[in-house]
Amino acid sequence: MKLLVYSAKKFEIPYINKANDGRHAITYTEDALDAETAFQALGHQAISIFSGDDASSIVLEKLWGLGVRYIVIRATGFNNIRIKRAYQLGFKIANAPNYSSHAIAEHATALLLALNRKLNIADRQVRRYNFLLDDLIGYNLHGKTVGIIGTGNIGAVMAKIVHGFGCKILAHDIQPNIDLIEFCDVKYTSLEILCKKSDIITLHIPLSYENHQLINKKRLGWMKKNVLLINTARGAIIDHKALIAVLEEQLIGGYAADVYEKEKGVFFRDNSQMGIKDEQLKKLLAFSNVVLTPHQAFVTKEALENIAEITIQNLHEFEEGIPCKNDLSLEHVHS
Repeated sequence: MKLLVYSAKKFEIPYINKANDGRHAITYTEDALDAETAFQALGHQAISIFSGDDASSIVLEKLWGLGVRYIVIRATGFNNIRIKRAYQLGFKIANAPNYSSHAIAEHATALLLALNRKLNIADRQVRRYNFLLDDLIGYNLHGKTVGIIGTGNIGAVMAKIVHGFGCKILAHDIQPNIDLIEFCDVKYTSLEILCKKSDIITLHIPLSYENHQLINKKRLGWMKKNVLLINTARGAIIDHKALIAVLEEQLIGGYAADVYEKEKGVFFRDNSQMGIKDEQLKKLLAFSNVVLTPHQAFVTKEALENIAEITIQNLHEFEEGIPCKNDLSLEHVHS
């Protein structure tokens, strides 16, 4: 089968080629999928897309008209695809779930430690040969209360990590994880209580209609003044206007994230020469108590291997007519 890989990054191509092992004819483009680049899929039966690609209704209609029938996603989330319209047209779609819960949870932990222990500030200081400690005071994680919003695969790993630090754990999820209650002493509670009682809050939920800007002015107002907020989920789960307001008023301790609500055109490219036009992002980056990484949580060797293998296996199963376990059927998708 002919596959066009959109948003192809140089570092992931060797992993995809290895997983493919000559099975499919693969073409790569660095361009993101949108209404302008959809024409590149002409002559391909399948495309692979990433989280920043635009698979809205108009794009899907163009792709179908060009002969594309299969979409394999190199990510777990699929909020960027108009799923209902895709199925109306007749597309087969599969994602890459559970490619490495540890990669994401470990990165969330790294963000937490960097934010708490002021590693970004310390790094900047010592590079200027400033070895003072006055502005580098953090706190022990041991004994602190961590609120985990979403205890699926990634949130569960995060719970085990912070349990190892000796933290108390509050959680909020529509489906409580019994194992976490038993083995990590996790206590499930309402979102309001979690926000009010947690010293640290970490987000591990998918972006959906219900979760869009879940962390808004009201919920930020529930949080402790020194709370550390960690986001490795999706940028749009947070109302960034409200977030910047509480950071300006010093109403939270800090924010660390690997995601942003308007990544398209900024993330996954070098903007060091031209700069960026997003004034909101500029404001966010100006805070010393904000740590932002460029959507890199998934970039581990193990995760990249798994994403590539799952993506190629999904395509293989579609081609062979084998039931695909990652097929995003209408029974599992509500959009």
